[in-house]
Amino acid sequence: MIRLTLFDLDHTLLDGDSDVLWCDYLIDAGVLDRNHFAARNVQMERDYRDGRVGAQAFCDFYVGTLTARTRPEWEPLRSAFLAGVVAPRIGAAARARVREHGDAGDLVVLTTATNRFITEQTAIHLGIEHLIATECELDAAGNFSGRTQGTLNMRDGKVERLHAWLQSRDIDWQQCEATFYSDSINDLPLLSSVRHAVAVNPDPQLAAEAARRAWPVLQWHTPR
Repeated sequence: MIRLTLFDLDHTLLDGDSDVLWCDYLIDAGVLDRNHFAARNVQMERDYRDGRVGAQAFCDFYVGTLTARTRPEWEPLRSAFLAGVVAPRIGAAARARVREHGDAGDLVVLTTATNRFITEQTAIHLGIEHLIATECELDAAGNFSGRTQGTLNMRDGKVERLHAWLQSRDIDWQQCEATFYSDSINDLPLLSSVRHAVAVNPDPQLAAEAARRAWPVLQWHTPR
């Protein structure tokens, strides 16, 4: 039996949403136009929390921000974003739980709807080797096209992408004792699939579902 531990990122390990924070960061840095992006960013976050936005529309909006610069040009901003915005928002309780599962020998995976370019450094920062994230399409020059590629790692897509990831490593899902930590009703498909579902700082819809199913509830951040 393989102990598989899955962590959502936004509002679970991270106190905030990395897509939203990234957009705010780029607005403050003058990379994105505030008049064009600020209100849309707020609305997108609200609609995601309520489960009202389509997965493609959500991912396209944030992946689209990456067309403003080339990949090499993004690197300093991405590193500064991790150090100045993301890392301070990952609290001691979240870090300790990741470390606990890693020290126990679990197969630990960070699985997030946010795209890989924004989140891969976060996974490294947390000491998580394996990342499943929404993928960005690259153009012929190796820069971001503004579109996603493949199955989005969101809602039912998180289940599909996880099974594909396991299959690529010749791991039988039936041989996994899986635990998943998440804050969001958007993750209900994967939460319903694992043996141990844990609601972390859950949104109201997930809190109600967790109460109905007697799932444990943790508060790692200030309640929303």
